[in-house]
Amino acid sequence: MLHLVAGDWVQGKGQDTTDAGGEAGAAVRVRPASTDDLAAVARIEAASFSNPWSTTTFESLLERTGPVLLVAEAPHGTLVGYAVMWSYGDQGELANIAVAADWRGRGIGSRLMDAILDAAARAGVRELFLEVRESNTRASVMYEHRGFELVGRRPGYYDRPREDALVLVKRF
Repeated sequence: MLHLVAGDWVQGKGQDTTDAGGEAGAAVRVRPASTDDLAAVARIEAASFSNPWSTTTFESLLERTGPVLLVAEAPHGTLVGYAVMWSYGDQGELANIAVAADWRGRGIGSRLMDAILDAAARAGVRELFLEVRESNTRASVMYEHRGFELVGRRPGYYDRPREDALVLVKRF
């Protein structure tokens, strides 16, 4: 598991980390988001989800003390992914995680997920919940490899297209 220290550069082991420009071995830094990151986060969100959150929604997360908003940044400064988690007492929720289309399949989602799991553990979370589209097998496999278990289904939860959500939980 990644132990997030602000400003650390992390590189996946055995992962293809060639960046969009063709540089082999490019590392990605996972760090807490700042207000300067919000436009890029909103662009990734809009390209990734059929009902995207607004920039204002992300801005409000930074103004609160509970939510965790992390970003994945390429060495040249481009944001290539983000993840959001919040917790209440000993329960938490992975609210969103997304990677820019050109950067998918390189382990960035896994790095963000590991950083979220670390943040959840540090916050005293004992159960971390999430919803995932039933058809999103790539994400489901990533969650399963990190110990998430299926605990429910939300029929017709997603729009565009209408689809069930699988409810998963990881117990710490």
